[in-house]
Amino acid sequence: MIAARACAALAALALACAAAAAGAGLRAWQGAQPPGFALQDLEGRTHRLEDYRGRVVLVNFWATWCGPCRAEMPSIERLRADLADRPFAVLAVNLAEPRSRIEKFLVAMPLGFPVLLDRDTAVAKAWRARILPATYLVDRNGRVRQVHFGELDWSSGAGRRAVEALLE
Repeated sequence: MIAARACAALAALALACAAAAAGAGLRAWQGAQPPGFALQDLEGRTHRLEDYRGRVVLVNFWATWCGPCRAEMPSIERLRADLADRPFAVLAVNLAEPRSRIEKFLVAMPLGFPVLLDRDTAVAKAWRARILPATYLVDRNGRVRQVHFGELDWSSGAGRRAVEALLE
């Protein structure tokens, strides 16, 4: 009986969280700016956020085990492809997963943007990415302007409009 109540309570909590996440949209960044970062991609090249000045950057913290992360990746790729001729970049920051797992994921879902390795999750912690996916929109001056926690269709609706507003 106690186990059934506990399961029911957890199910209700999960539904409430899902409903809250679905209703939550992009919001303005509050507080101090997170620090820049320098992370390696899967080929060993270093990407520094400061190297992307002059572009709007979508920084997405994700993991292969995260269902919402996997679900939103195609929309991020569509947005990147749609805006290929604009000063826009995507940096996907993976949280501490083995390279082999990430590479296997990328075989099934090829992406046209760099996947960066946050091996010790220090960057995710500094950026306060406590819920995955966590996505930050960085303006052309390198300042985080908006954040979204949870899955979002970035290729249309509010996500696309937010990126296009920063591009203007």
